[in-house]
Amino acid sequence: METAIRGRLALSPNTVFNPKPGGKQPRCRRPCTNRGILRAISITGSGKGAGTLEKPVIERTTPGRESEFDLKKSRKIAPPYRVILHNDNFNKREYVVQVLMKVIPGMTVDNAVNIMQEAHYNGLAVVIICAQADAEEHCMQLRGNGLLSSIEPASGGC
Repeated sequence: METAIRGRLALSPNTVFNPKPGGKQPRCRRPCTNRGILRAISITGSGKGAGTLEKPVIERTTPGRESEFDLKKSRKIAPPYRVILHNDNFNKREYVVQVLMKVIPGMTVDNAVNIMQEAHYNGLAVVIICAQADAEEHCMQLRGNGLLSSIEPASGGC
């Protein structure tokens, strides 16, 4: 495990932390927490300047663990897009309902009929609102089955 030294520790240039070989070391009756700090200081050695140790940089040691920044970044949701079905005078209503149920996951008969009716009477209907990649895929599948469809950003309400 890593040991972190928090804050700064001022050292005088004359202070020596490396004990003499064979010298007596103070022993702790319980686990001594200062030993890790002294070892960390003695490993760094003496350098130029006023003898102030900077806070060490501790890297991630757990492989595969993402930082909190990475998690927030991955939680960002892609902007939603509408898949729009346009009315046409070529396909029968029953066929449009069948294609909607085949292409859109979770589409029920009632929802498919309502979408088909709205497109028939109003000229277009919103089929589904989803991520851009999914919207493009649904649009291409609807077109591949002979229906007129398009996508548009869903910003500005439903």
